[in-house]
Amino acid sequence: MREDLAAAKLRDPAARSGLEIAVLYSGLHAIWSYRVAHVLWERGLRFPARALSQLTRWLTGVEIHPGAQVGRRFFIDHGMGVVIGETAEIGDDVMLYHGVTLGGRTREGGKRHPTLGDGVAVGSGAKILGPITIGAGSVIGANAVVTRDAPEDSVLVGVPAKARPRSTGEETRGILTAPEYFI
Repeated sequence: MREDLAAAKLRDPAARSGLEIAVLYSGLHAIWSYRVAHVLWERGLRFPARALSQLTRWLTGVEIHPGAQVGRRFFIDHGMGVVIGETAEIGDDVMLYHGVTLGGRTREGGKRHPTLGDGVAVGSGAKILGPITIGAGSVIGANAVVTRDAPEDSVLVGVPAKARPRSTGEETRGILTAPEYFI
């Protein structure tokens, strides 16, 4: 929990204290609830896990399937409208803004949702769809629609999103707030 609080404080310039983050950040509440639901899911208690997931969605506006794999220091800023599917895999130090979907494109079984490498940042409203892999250190711009794999240290923007290499010294926060990366 301390790691999650520290990750939120590091990534949100509006965060004032650990207490404020712990009490008021719905994205963090959703992550904590997911961690409990995921333990239930792994122990075969599928119905209680899904029930907790749905209760959390109702309370926070964030839906994280208990079967998803989520790494350490994951942070959801603002949270509302985030959807993370059952076979999604999220690395360490990943940040999502509101309205992000890690969704599927098929009803068939198996891996249906994306994999995000360590240190990926995803802008508001982005949709990452299908069993694709986004390489570590990549940044996805607001409202991008990503349906293809991307190498490490990419910047992905557009509909459909096109990847380009990150420039040396290009900071994640700068990429996510630059008007040329909005759709």
